[in-house]
Amino acid sequence: MLGKKAVKLESSVRLSSQRSAEVRRAPGAPRNASGLRGWLAYVVCTCALVTGLWAQKTEKFTRKLIYRENPGYPLTLREAHIGGVVRLEILISAKGTVDQISPLGGNPVLVEAASNAVKKWKYAPADAESKTEVEFTFDPRR
Repeated sequence: MLGKKAVKLESSVRLSSQRSAEVRRAPGAPRNASGLRGWLAYVVCTCALVTGLWAQKTEKFTRKLIYRENPGYPLTLREAHIGGVVRLEILISAKGTVDQISPLGGNPVLVEAASNAVKKWKYAPADAESKTEVEFTFDPRR
């Protein structure tokens, strides 16, 4: 009885090895596992680089800021000596108004104060919309 189980196991191993022999490699793919890791890393890095270059928009000019309102420091945070840096990405329409504000970092209460001020900013008109990043430093000692 043990002999029949061994024969069945042996035949299933042969079948699985025959199936794996049918799998073909992609052109340029390496033959062993360590080469596969390197090839995979190369493909991932190349895709990331190409995607990053494609998605990156370079602004050729800076929009002239016509009207700027400074953000108010929230009294509760000033009294608690809480400060920090707020970074925002703003989308400026062709007309010069701030259309969209995306917070990139900072205390949420300070982000709200900075966003309320930036919404009121006005830029010089241009041919197309543009994006820029702004940064505010809130220092409770000042």
